[in-house]
Amino acid sequence: MKIAISTLGCKTNQSDAASLAAELLARGHEIVSPQRPAEVYILNTCTVTQKTDYQSRQLIRRAIAKNPGAQVIVTGCCAQVSPESLRVIPGVDWVVGFSEEEKIPEIVGLGKEAKGARLLSSPMDERRCFKEGRLPSFFGRTRAYLKVQDGCNAFCSYCVVPYARGRNRSLPLERALTKARELVRLGCKEIVLTGIHLGTYGEDLLPPHSLLDLLQALESERQEIRVRLSSIEPGEFNHRLIDFLADAKKICPHLHIPLQSGDDRILRRMKRNYSSDFFEDLVNHLVQVIPDVAIGLDLIAGFPGEDEEAFQNTLGLIEKLPIAYLHVFPFSRRKGTLADSFPGQVPAQVRKARCQTLRELGEKKRKLFYDAFLGQKGKVLVESKRDRETGMLKGYSRNYIPILVPGGDELTNREVEVELIEVRGERVFARLA
Repeated sequence: MKIAISTLGCKTNQSDAASLAAELLARGHEIVSPQRPAEVYILNTCTVTQKTDYQSRQLIRRAIAKNPGAQVIVTGCCAQVSPESLRVIPGVDWVVGFSEEEKIPEIVGLGKEAKGARLLSSPMDERRCFKEGRLPSFFGRTRAYLKVQDGCNAFCSYCVVPYARGRNRSLPLERALTKARELVRLGCKEIVLTGIHLGTYGEDLLPPHSLLDLLQALESERQEIRVRLSSIEPGEFNHRLIDFLADAKKICPHLHIPLQSGDDRILRRMKRNYSSDFFEDLVNHLVQVIPDVAIGLDLIAGFPGEDEEAFQNTLGLIEKLPIAYLHVFPFSRRKGTLADSFPGQVPAQVRKARCQTLRELGEKKRKLFYDAFLGQKGKVLVESKRDRETGMLKGYSRNYIPILVPGGDELTNREVEVELIEVRGERVFARLA
């Protein structure tokens, strides 16, 4: 059957969708673009904010409009946390919670449900084993996601993800290495390690392992590969991990660290286990010991109780930090979380204005980071698709600078040395060195 899969949300969600596509291909189905007519639409939803809930519903309605006679299967985190909000959409046939995603291949092809959508779900707190899934076929792709961890035990006061994804679960280390080797065999030159709470990798395994164990094992592999980390919590950087990252050859000097707020009172309300001083010291130390490292941060604007003083504390901290970019989100109330009932909810227009202020500061930081590398040489992994606007080759440096460079197709999927010559907004132009 012709099946279209659409996905919202994080890299882990993207990895899940790719594994599902690989399983369906192995069963003889054809995966087509979501823009094309299909016999089955699978919508992999996200629920991290109210906006992604809305986007999930819009995604479903667009699929139904393309082909009202197609089978429509809705899955992902929103399907796990808020199944009834999706089940009532006319045209939906199945709502499959994240807990039951492995059953989707058996549902495909069962046809339309005449009596409305059927629900297939179970509590995530019952899941203790890592759901491995089929290795996606990233043949011909420069970059591949490798999910090695899922779930989260932290229960930050604003976050619904532990309710959607369950508790911490890890892919056994040898299985992770086997999958990495297979991706290299398929031609991938960069592997992005993904997880909901990646820094806790291996804590649930017997015997226990750590993210450092996995990174050291990948560093020891003979194959040429770049390894990129998706996100690590501040408290999970210990001296052994930092010392390893400072000397690693295969691990990219690019770290994404959730800060969320620069005010200590708000951090406590968020149930974050660090202070602003700790975070400042951590970032400064990382920049000192890891050559050319790019550090990106997550921030939440307008958390309940965030007054002007708390917001200014956040701005003041960001101003001081030697970071490369910001990901900024307005606080979004999530049913079932502690913060949903907190007093001091910040008005929407204030949240929006604070987001804008933070994003402008983030752009300033980004430009300063890019400008610091002008005239220097660096290595860029050239992707298979050219830049639409300029027709130039495009790719990312090891420290996550998006670079455009002139050159022939023979450079595709190769790491080449370039010299950075000009910054235009979020684009950096280079020439072959």
